[in-house]
Amino acid sequence: MTSNLLVIMSDEHQARAMGCAGHPFVKTPNLDALAARGTRFTDAYTPSPICVPARASFATGRYAHQNRLWDNAMPYTGAIRGWGHALQDQGVPVESIGKLHYRDATDPAGFDTEHIPMHVINGVGMVWASIRKENERITPSGDARMLGDTIGPGHSKYTQYDAAVTARSRAWLADRGASDDDRPWCLYVGLVAPHFPLVVPQEFYDLYPPETLPDVKLHPDNGHKRHPWVEKQNAALDSERKFKSPEERLAAMAAYYGLCSWMDDNVGQILTALEDAGMAENTAVVYTSDHGDNVGARGLWGKSNFYQESVQIPMIMAGPGSPVGSCDTPVSLLDLSKTIATHFETDIDGADGTQSLLDIATAPTDRDRPVFSEYHAAGAVSGGFMLRKGRWKLNYYVGFAPELFDLDTDPEELADLAGDTAHAATLADMEAALRQICDPEAMDALAFADQGAMIARHGGREAALKLGAPGATPPPKT
Repeated sequence: MTSNLLVIMSDEHQARAMGCAGHPFVKTPNLDALAARGTRFTDAYTPSPICVPARASFATGRYAHQNRLWDNAMPYTGAIRGWGHALQDQGVPVESIGKLHYRDATDPAGFDTEHIPMHVINGVGMVWASIRKENERITPSGDARMLGDTIGPGHSKYTQYDAAVTARSRAWLADRGASDDDRPWCLYVGLVAPHFPLVVPQEFYDLYPPETLPDVKLHPDNGHKRHPWVEKQNAALDSERKFKSPEERLAAMAAYYGLCSWMDDNVGQILTALEDAGMAENTAVVYTSDHGDNVGARGLWGKSNFYQESVQIPMIMAGPGSPVGSCDTPVSLLDLSKTIATHFETDIDGADGTQSLLDIATAPTDRDRPVFSEYHAAGAVSGGFMLRKGRWKLNYYVGFAPELFDLDTDPEELADLAGDTAHAATLADMEAALRQICDPEAMDALAFADQGAMIARHGGREAALKLGAPGATPPPKT
């Protein structure tokens, strides 16, 4: 008999910020325990390093350029069928609790019920950030900052929301365990931590004394010169320059890592509720995140680029049929979309090459499996594209020089090899492989055209600049 499936997705969780991933000090005992009884995918990636496009791609199993949902003002509506619809067609009970970041709870997004869903504000999203041309976009002014007004220990609307999502998940599992309905079910739980605002309950903040935190790598103040595309993207928000003091910057790091541990604690509560309901033995569990966070590396905060801190995601699968150990084959969030469908013996019309995570985990390691990501959102003056294949990673920027990294010898991406003639053939091969997935210039033009049409529908640039949350999307009332 098909087992139940519990999918837990956090927001902005850097893949390496887990004990089971070998992090030297981040404490995630519950995720570590989940990994110990299942499979940790060591090389997993988001299809787009920003919330709304990544989550739309997760819903459909298709790339952002296939969905034509490019940024945080183009949320998923259910118009493109996804894994939720496939499960509903099979009569599988499928519900969500928490953050989805789709358009609206009234849309047919593939859930029988959405419990306390978090969607884009007013069904519109951050239209102001869709204005990306350098001579038209807005840049930061005053003291307003994306990371939040307050940084450090305490409570925020986000921590309050996660507490409510966790409580609702525990209650749902208890009710389901006591139910006479023996049909296999699928539950998606969306937690917002460790996404900013960088405020976390005191006990979790205290796990990471700011004065003990290590220096970040490649900081511009120490002479690092950021790639021109990255420099222009970051200039649209530049959270690093908004800190009030060096001490507050360290507090931001402590709060981020504290939020990782806070999130882990909530995951632990949910998994305990699953066990208490008597369903742990017959439930597959997947933990992942929509994208990562730079956490100060290169002087960058948030996501929105293709460095490992931002584009790589955690991916853990445990339960019936899951092998125990690690899987080094590169995977994508899109593979999870496929996995959800195939778990219930159905399928979706996903991107070419997507596979069930279970099939990948039980097959021989294939480090040459290509994984793709793209970015057409806030701050990007042109489209950005990433291809991970074998030991290599290509970051391709329309109108700018590319970046090429050898992740075998340089996992921290300290040395860009794109300008080295000794690697010219590799660079050409990687670009050719990228172009087998999409034409970067054509997709860049299409993204700008679609965003331009959307801005026009909202009344033009001046009207668009006033639409959308200035920072983190506000959660719903709980």
